[in-house]
Amino acid sequence: MKYALVTGGSGAIGESICIALAQDGYHVVVHANQNLDRAKNIADVIIANGGLASAVCFDVSDEQQTKANIEQLLEKHTIQVLVNNAGIHDDAPLAGMSSVQWHRVIDVSLNGFYNVTQPLLLPMMATRWGRIINVASVAGIMGNRGQANYAAAKAGLIGATKSLAQEVASRNILVNAIAPGIITSPMTDSVFDQTTINRIVPQKRAGTPEEVANLVSFLASDKASYISGQVISVNGGMV
Repeated sequence: MKYALVTGGSGAIGESICIALAQDGYHVVVHANQNLDRAKNIADVIIANGGLASAVCFDVSDEQQTKANIEQLLEKHTIQVLVNNAGIHDDAPLAGMSSVQWHRVIDVSLNGFYNVTQPLLLPMMATRWGRIINVASVAGIMGNRGQANYAAAKAGLIGATKSLAQEVASRNILVNAIAPGIITSPMTDSVFDQTTINRIVPQKRAGTPEEVANLVSFLASDKASYISGQVISVNGGMV
């Protein structure tokens, strides 16, 4: 039995990723930042459908809190699939962006990657098999007005993905990034109307969380055994 940790698992995309990995036979650890009940509900749904899951709650931007929770997880089992999906945005033009807005987004989306991934690496390497999948964004590739903080965090995540892939390849650990475009969720539904989607997305529709989860499922599988250090977009042809 392999264990998978999905940070931000209580969100719309995270939930779909958790369900997909559970269907693939992983015991999924559903992570939440604050809403532990939501994470537990997702785990309960997975269990009700014949899968294996548990829930955990901690702030990925808090290094000590994250380390303590990771150590508790490692006392029970080694995490061999890690999906760094936790992220937030707090948008404003850079000229009007506060220091709090800048650092908060960087802390969760980029520093959170370090805080979660670093303590899991040596145990994962010891098993000589692993998958690390980082959820970046189209903003990290092409930028986006009003999202300098978010784009910087996601671009940094892409750079970290490519570097880490080289560091752990000899241990049969694959590291890839996914760059979603406009994906249907409560967060995006209020931002992108259909007119905007028609203008910027060649397929003229938003993607679904399940379409992102399908790619995670593939990258976590043995079918992707020669794919590492890559950034794969899920964006309906935007770039």
